[in-house]
Amino acid sequence: MKTRRKARPNIAICYDFDGTLIRGNMQENSFFDEVGMPAEEFWGQVKTRARRHDMDEVLAYMQLMVEAARRAETEFNRKSLIEHGKKLKSQMFPGVEGWFDCIRQYCVSAGATVEHFIISSGIREMIEGSGIARKCKHIFASGFSFDANDVPDFAARAVNYTTKTQYLFRINKGILNSWDNENINRFTAEEDRERPFSRMVYIGDGETDVPSMKMVNYQGGYSIAVYPPRARSKRNREEMVKKRAAEQLVSDRRAQFVAEANYEMDGPVYELVTMLVRRIVDEYRMRMNLNAR
Repeated sequence: MKTRRKARPNIAICYDFDGTLIRGNMQENSFFDEVGMPAEEFWGQVKTRARRHDMDEVLAYMQLMVEAARRAETEFNRKSLIEHGKKLKSQMFPGVEGWFDCIRQYCVSAGATVEHFIISSGIREMIEGSGIARKCKHIFASGFSFDANDVPDFAARAVNYTTKTQYLFRINKGILNSWDNENINRFTAEEDRERPFSRMVYIGDGETDVPSMKMVNYQGGYSIAVYPPRARSKRNREEMVKKRAAEQLVSDRRAQFVAEANYEMDGPVYELVTMLVRRIVDEYRMRMNLNAR
């Protein structure tokens, strides 16, 4: 049965999290300090373990988080992960906290509706603790399964750079879970899908977002590569490297647009996204008029 055509186009904006909405990786804000482990040492061990066991790096870092917390004899459960997430506000890029409501209001005024989705290799419970979750329709992120005491007992999801594309298809088809493989593989005509790729915007920051950006581009949607605003700190050099990497994604035609990760109303991300909203609305209205003839 065909989906009823909507009077307003529905737009889906999909975001990576680490490096896209916050500066750096979420573990670097408070978790590493709590377990007494430098970030460089942790990520170095992740790569070593992944190579040694021919292991996915996301699974490796999740396992190492559990081990590091155990060695430090610090609490590591659903509640503690959410508490770490609450501290991420200090890492958020300018304007992020008000961004979601701001874009929703703009879309309403432009004649569209919008839904926000996060697709992240980071930990779901930490994202939920950050306060961003309540602004999103759904979050697809790495996470643990928990025992009766809310202590992690296994990895439930490991979202890496290629599996992110799976979740874009789930958003596209309206299957907002990680377990329904029957419906995700069932043929559905593009015009009958819940959220067409042509009305999808993907925002990411680096190479781990390349498959998602390329797929959204190929399917008629839009992609934006962001880089950190310059910080007055010793990380300036690192941030310049990230800026050049984001610009290279556009040069290589992996992303369509590049912008500093400033989400304020007068910022570059707002300018780009509102431009794309207007384009999507205009194209939708044009198709509606043609079909009405």
